[in-house]
Amino acid sequence: MSNSLTSPSDAIFHQFLSTPLDTLLAQHQAVNSEDKVLALFHRCAAEVPAYRRFLEVRGVNPAEITSFQKFQALPLMGKADYMRAYPLPERCLGGSLRGSDRVAVSSGSTGQPTFWPRSAAYELDVALRFEQVFYDSLRADERSTLAVVCFALGNWVGGLFTTSCCWHLARKGYPLMVATPGNNKAEIFRVVRELAPHFEQMVLLGYPPFVKDVIDAGTAEGIDWASYRPKLVFAGEVFSEEWRSLIGQRIGSMSPCLDSASLYGTADGGVLGNETPLSIAIRRWLSVHPDAARALFGESRLPTLVQYDPASRFFETHEGTLVVSGENSVPLVRYHIADKGGVLEYEEMWDFLRKHGVHSLGELDLKDDFKPRNLPFVYVFGRADFTVSYYGANIYPENVTVGLEQPDIVAWVTGKFVLETQETEDGDKYLHIVVELLPGIEPETAMNPTIAESIRTQLMRLNSEFANYTPVDKQLPRITLRSFADSEYFPVGVKHRYTRR
Repeated sequence: MSNSLTSPSDAIFHQFLSTPLDTLLAQHQAVNSEDKVLALFHRCAAEVPAYRRFLEVRGVNPAEITSFQKFQALPLMGKADYMRAYPLPERCLGGSLRGSDRVAVSSGSTGQPTFWPRSAAYELDVALRFEQVFYDSLRADERSTLAVVCFALGNWVGGLFTTSCCWHLARKGYPLMVATPGNNKAEIFRVVRELAPHFEQMVLLGYPPFVKDVIDAGTAEGIDWASYRPKLVFAGEVFSEEWRSLIGQRIGSMSPCLDSASLYGTADGGVLGNETPLSIAIRRWLSVHPDAARALFGESRLPTLVQYDPASRFFETHEGTLVVSGENSVPLVRYHIADKGGVLEYEEMWDFLRKHGVHSLGELDLKDDFKPRNLPFVYVFGRADFTVSYYGANIYPENVTVGLEQPDIVAWVTGKFVLETQETEDGDKYLHIVVELLPGIEPETAMNPTIAESIRTQLMRLNSEFANYTPVDKQLPRITLRSFADSEYFPVGVKHRYTRR
């Protein structure tokens, strides 16, 4: 092939690789995101056979969608009525898989796994979210960095995306080496011991419970985490600020707003947003002001709070759940991802904070000369069906998690648990929590009352429904302790679910 021939993706790569992050984000902010998403709709109506049929069945004439207001009235697409209703090639731009060069697979936590074809060019929007974290939080543009990918490898979306996006950053000029041991702890420890001493810092990237397992098991094997100046990048689960502080203490972190960050992503949309030092600082303030958090989010639990780029992924809300649009090999137009949550404009967030007495970054535990990104916020509670109903109160796993993260509990437990309601022989309902112990800790029933009381205390503090709906004599949960990696409740290699019905 002649070297003079280039494709549109070549230009996209060149722009990403040659343009500083600040300039890229400024270019995105100059785009009218409403106009862009309207243009995406018309392109999909013309070039995606499945979407064209989807609209026809619902009586939508694309020529009549001439404004953003009309765009907002378009039918939502979902997994059942769109992704599983039409053949995979017909859901792609051009009606063919030929434009895709890789594939990811969803985890299947809510049903049958789904295949998501990708192209490297569309991956760059995801890489930009990684770059924000590596640049703004980790300062990896100026520090030699070892990135250790602890997500499962293979077709599963976490490891594939993370590795590829980190490679893009290395190609862009970041002094970054990417190691891919996956979720094999022995390989992770070998990489850390052999390579981390040669870098100014190390980043562990993985699901929060697994990263905690790695840190705890590594400490037991004599790894001095603090000596490697570790940073943490998470994805996949909501965690509490108590948990962030706990993990920070175990790795010697002194800057919780800078030393870790979580990515909000899905297999279908890629990374949709990322924690920033500002969003973490706000969330940490809200964690000690639960009344303010309840006023802001309308819930007693604390969601993941990230900032997002509307020129890359455009968010709307529908009945308290999130809807996203974005360009991919399988483009999304008003796709109902069904995560509970909402969106807040940047100034809307600051108006709220000022009304609650926060007027400066210093009051949020950030330096006053810190320059936050003027990007909107999206908050995410997770799937709406991960709650347990108990005496009319919705019990959230996040509330239980805080109870297990108290100083007198964390030396015993991994943080994993299964929340369920059960009945006695007399038909009386009770709250039952199965808790996983750390490796080497033997189950002792003497621990149960301490754990149960800690969880009840946090449920009373954080969950107003529990405090008001549950009879006093039914508020103390029953605890069952299980050994580490128990095959019935905590099997190795299976995506953990925190609730059972």
